[in-house]
Amino acid sequence: MARLSNNTLRTVRFYEESGLLAPVQRTDGGHRLFPRRELGKLQLISDLRAAGFSLEEIKEVLDVKQSSSSGAQASRGIVERLDRHIESMSERIALLKRLLAELQRTRQLLAQCHACSDAERFPDSCGSCEVMSDTEIPNAAGVLWHVER
Repeated sequence: MARLSNNTLRTVRFYEESGLLAPVQRTDGGHRLFPRRELGKLQLISDLRAAGFSLEEIKEVLDVKQSSSSGAQASRGIVERLDRHIESMSERIALLKRLLAELQRTRQLLAQCHACSDAERFPDSCGSCEVMSDTEIPNAAGVLWHVER
């Protein structure tokens, strides 16, 4: 299971101890045996963790169906939770896209300084050189290069 999902044995054990995964039995050698659906669950858990979901949030979504009294109630509960997570992820994606663009502009700008040998300006007066004065300075470049605008 760990190998198939690119997780460690420790991670699989941790998720089992947390109640997120359930083996169906153990072999005589003590190895846990999981049904196929648990592999899909482990992959989903891993993806959600990588996306920033807490274990509590994941457990909450996974437990909705079992704690509901009807399919309609379970469906509404899952959709409601997913809507919240989708909104949160959309906000995070927008932030990451904005930050990615800013860091790319910063990288492009600072790459122009690779050949800089102006010992009189560096490090305290970089803002007065042609590279820094001829362009709009991204916030990240200003912070990293100590250039005020």
